[in-house]
Amino acid sequence: MIESRTFICTTVEQTRQLGRDIAAACSDRALISLRGSLGAGKTVIAKGIAEAIGITDAIVSPTFTLIQEYAGSIPLQHMDLYRIDGVEEFDGIGGEELLYQKGITLIEWSEKIDEILPDDTIYIDIEILDNQDRRITVKGLAL
Repeated sequence: MIESRTFICTTVEQTRQLGRDIAAACSDRALISLRGSLGAGKTVIAKGIAEAIGITDAIVSPTFTLIQEYAGSIPLQHMDLYRIDGVEEFDGIGGEELLYQKGITLIEWSEKIDEILPDDTIYIDIEILDNQDRRITVKGLAL
C-alpha cells in the first residue's frame, strides 16, 4: 500500500510544480480526487497536471459545465462537482463512466461521490494554513 506524503507549498508556482510532479508519477489511467475549500488551490494543481501532459489550453474550474475535456499526450477529464448533490445526480449525467476512462481524470469536490470512487483513486487534500501556505497531502501515489 502506498502511504501518504505531505508537502508545504508557499507559492502558487510550487503548487503548480507539485501538479506537474503528480502527473509525471501517474499512469496513463489515473483518477485523482482533489479536495479542499474554495480557493485552496485545486485548480492550480490541475493546471500543473495539464502542463505536464502537454495541454496548452487555459485550465479553469468547470463549475458551470461540470466536465471539461482536454487533449494532451494523454486525455484529461476535469470535473467540478461543487454543484452536484450526490451520487444519484452524478450518475444522472453519466459521470460514473468517466471514472474508468483512459487518461487522467481530476475530480474537484469528489467527497460528494466518495462511496463510488474506485480503490485505486489518488487523493489530494489541500489545506490553507494560517500564513496562507498550503499543506498538500497526496495519498495513493508514489512521489
